[in-house]
Amino acid sequence: MSTIAPEQDFRTSLVAADWRDLLTTIKARLKMTVDALPLVAPPEAPVALQAQLQRNVLTCIDALEQVQILLASELKHHRELEKQAHQAELALATMRRQLSGLQAGERQARHQARHDGLTHLPNRSFFRERLEGSLMTLSGQQPVLAVFFLDLDAFKQVNDTHGHAVGDALLAIVAERLTRAVRAHDMVSRLGGDEFACLLVGVPGREQLCRLARKLVEVVSAPVKIGEVQLSVHPSIGIAMCPDDGASADDLLHHADQAMYRAKRHQTGFAFVGA
Repeated sequence: MSTIAPEQDFRTSLVAADWRDLLTTIKARLKMTVDALPLVAPPEAPVALQAQLQRNVLTCIDALEQVQILLASELKHHRELEKQAHQAELALATMRRQLSGLQAGERQARHQARHDGLTHLPNRSFFRERLEGSLMTLSGQQPVLAVFFLDLDAFKQVNDTHGHAVGDALLAIVAERLTRAVRAHDMVSRLGGDEFACLLVGVPGREQLCRLARKLVEVVSAPVKIGEVQLSVHPSIGIAMCPDDGASADDLLHHADQAMYRAKRHQTGFAFVGA
């Protein structure tokens, strides 16, 4: 932001003072000339000529006084303009800060609306939005798009035994482990409670999905210590693939959810739709 520098205002004041001093000196000398005219004029000069010279000099003095008044007025106007410009710059800076704050608040509100407050993962609505967008751009020649639906076995017992604070801390740890286990462009979401989902685009096939599912079961099941509490939680994962198990977000989530319950019921860790 540019502002009116103090040295600039100081220079302006110096210039104005120089003009005032100069005009005052000129007027003084002209008045001295008028007073001295009868003395310096030739004796034979007509009185009318001397009077004319005096009138001319007095006219110059009046003109200089008008110039001095005009300069003073212009200087005052200039200073007022400088003051207004400075105030406008301050107001503009304030508006920019307010706009920046509004934009930051809008970004934060948008982020909060699309992310889970505990784990900071994308929430269910954001996951569905990304899934629907991926399905729209998917072509028949591309590798498999898959949805993992993950649920923590016996998580309610953790809350009942150790309290919700430990349960929340465990969910945050699981969220971090899942995020680290998948590829950077894959999406991990907390759907709600102890339910998570992963969106995997461009997976070569079923074998690779099996390897990833085993990896997720392993990393989530690793022991964790929260305060003085040592515990381990095991996930059940249901896997749905597009287009075999559905071509819409609702179908894929529904079928992956069903497969997850089958994996939980049979304690297999993970299961595919229809397997």
